[in-house]
Amino acid sequence: MSLAKKYPREVRQILAKYPPEYKRSAVMPLLYLAQGEQGYITKEAMQDIADTLEISLTEVGAIVGFYTLYHDKKEGKYRMQVCTDLPCALRGAERFMESMCANLGIKVGETTPDGLITLEAVTCLAACDRAPMFQIQSRDGLKYYEDMTVDKTMELIDTLKKSGAEVK
Repeated sequence: MSLAKKYPREVRQILAKYPPEYKRSAVMPLLYLAQGEQGYITKEAMQDIADTLEISLTEVGAIVGFYTLYHDKKEGKYRMQVCTDLPCALRGAERFMESMCANLGIKVGETTPDGLITLEAVTCLAACDRAPMFQIQSRDGLKYYEDMTVDKTMELIDTLKKSGAEVK
């Protein structure tokens, strides 16, 4: 079923923000809407968005592939995206990432066996002076964590596990 049929009000509101000749500019909010349903964007949803905006599936897929906030496959319930660019690396982000991998028993890009956390390296989350830092992305949105230690992060993960949230 198309986004317009599932979420008619939301799609109308998104498209109303753009003149008809620039409706392709609605691609990002429509992707966000589509991702909210399952936590990732299906090929069918990408095709639906492409058809709605009269652009190619390749153009939609390129946006999903470029931005770290969009995902085209199901992974962990929470995506822990650690900034590892140079300024953050100088403040210990690489060591932090290595320790997180060791503590979680996974490699960068993998998901914990319980399906809770997918650990990702990203570039620039705009908090260079507060590294190590990361964002956690879930269906509920984004939350930023700055000046983190491995111990504080593992406590946070324990809290997420205990929250009773269903993990699929």
